[in-house]
Amino acid sequence: MADQSIAEVIKLPRTSESEHLKKIRHTTSHIMAMAVQKLYPNAQVTIGPWTETGFYYDFDLPEPLTEKDLKTIKKEMVKIIKKKLPVVREVVTREEAQKRIQSINEPYKLEILDSIKEDPITIYHLADEWWDLCAGPHLETTGEINPKAIALESIAGAYWRGDANNQQLQRLYGTAWETPEQLAEYKRRKEEALKRDHRKLGKELGLFIFSDPVGPGLPLWTPKGTLIRSTLEDFLKQEQVKRGYLPVVTPHIGRVDLFKISGHWQNYKEDMFPMMADNAEEMEKEIGFVMKPMNCPFHIQIYKSELRSYRQLPMRLAEFGTVYRYEQSGELGGLTRVRGFTVDDSHLFVTPDQLESEFFSVVDLILSVFKSLQLKNFKARLSFRDPESDKYIGSQEVWDKAQSAIRNAVQKLDMEYFEAPGEAAFYGPKLDFIFQDALEREWQLGTVQVDYNLPERFNLEYIAPDGSRQRPVMIHRAPFGSLERLIGILIEEYAGDFPLWLAPTQARLMAVNDDFLPFAQEVCQKMLLAGIRAEVDSSGERLGKMIRNAEKEKIPVMAVIGGNEVESNTLSIRTRAKGDLGALAVDEVISKMAEAIKNRDAGIE
Repeated sequence: MADQSIAEVIKLPRTSESEHLKKIRHTTSHIMAMAVQKLYPNAQVTIGPWTETGFYYDFDLPEPLTEKDLKTIKKEMVKIIKKKLPVVREVVTREEAQKRIQSINEPYKLEILDSIKEDPITIYHLADEWWDLCAGPHLETTGEINPKAIALESIAGAYWRGDANNQQLQRLYGTAWETPEQLAEYKRRKEEALKRDHRKLGKELGLFIFSDPVGPGLPLWTPKGTLIRSTLEDFLKQEQVKRGYLPVVTPHIGRVDLFKISGHWQNYKEDMFPMMADNAEEMEKEIGFVMKPMNCPFHIQIYKSELRSYRQLPMRLAEFGTVYRYEQSGELGGLTRVRGFTVDDSHLFVTPDQLESEFFSVVDLILSVFKSLQLKNFKARLSFRDPESDKYIGSQEVWDKAQSAIRNAVQKLDMEYFEAPGEAAFYGPKLDFIFQDALEREWQLGTVQVDYNLPERFNLEYIAPDGSRQRPVMIHRAPFGSLERLIGILIEEYAGDFPLWLAPTQARLMAVNDDFLPFAQEVCQKMLLAGIRAEVDSSGERLGKMIRNAEKEKIPVMAVIGGNEVESNTLSIRTRAKGDLGALAVDEVISKMAEAIKNRDAGIE
């Protein structure tokens, strides 16, 4: 399966395929909550939605649940299902709902009620035995659920309202399907997906670690993992140089005032690390420093350092810049959601007339990158402003202009896309490339943003042909997005079996015995000089063990060296991509590998 997409191997049924399935999952979540409160009368119920593959509910419990408790809860759920309780929808006034909640002393429900802005209030009952605030939809009876098609999967921690300052709750995850056969298929595919989990493979392959003394969400890259990062960075830097990008480097921190001008401090503060100040007075006046959540205000300062002519535009500034965002601990997940990550960031300063052609060029670069990485399972999302929200900066006229520019560009490119109101950045709309992984989670990778607002806020200008001062347009773009997230996805996509050009160790030389080690080391040195990441296995293990270790570590090219190879100046080659290639001359192997790496091929033939 090494050459198959993980999404192809483990594609899960989507809830959109069956409205009935949504009702099953929503109803099953209520059954689980009822079962928990029957078994643990002191349990407080919070929220319990259906998800793409099941459901969950958050509980405030006096004692932590264990995996063993899940079996007990499941048995109680089966009893409720078999009672075939009617699921009854009731419409009540806000006052009546408040009165009922107070009578059962469930404070979380009161907060949920307060967050419901529109009347009427709906309650769903399981007969007269249990109820919860809910908008639905649900099945008509619990008897419509097949108890053999549901399973409780895990227990996790979750803060109330996602805020680390609030009470920590216990989240119970479950899955529900229409038939036992669907459940069995889901479990099989999930097991296959877990084999490819980047956290598991990253540890096995020695690519990165997390350390409690360092802190959650802050990965530490080992030499092997750093080689993958460096290879990806070098690849994109080479592509950018061809397209006229100019490299820059900016600091990791900056004054709060910089982010007040950009609007990040007002609109993004909750996702930023706390301000650093010399004293309480500076803290009070908010004149300290913060760790940057984005690179754009720094690149703007480089552009603004001198008055530009239209002859200098477009100006394309690029940086692999590390940014810091204070993600909640419950939202962290391996490399795909971290607190410190590197963005292949670039900001293009263009004239209005250059906007479309530069937008096309950026999209071409992103698609070229995806092709080289063999990423195919993605879709284009037009992330636009939510007209009902007040979280955005700038006028509606400016937003309409930016959104029209993006929509017209993708239509001219004949790209399939869908529009997503509410997904825009607070300063501008985006074209996002959404990649779907094995469990049908969706991750944003490449992005292109059209921005009229930041040039206005920072008063950016250029001298036009007629001598007047005009406002440039900004394009924010990142083909990789987060480098950490990209590598996590690639680990799973390749199942840890990286193509030759990207593998941290590209060749391992294995001598049959120590007598042939000098020849192996000599060949290794030639490979290193040719730009091939090679190493000699000097462990002293028997040949069979060395080969097994290389297979386990997913080394693309293995070269066995014995007496015949030394005498004939050859290498006995075995590759993961094509299997045994037999004895090849040393120079031929080096030439084939160097050419394959240059062309970013999966292996040699």
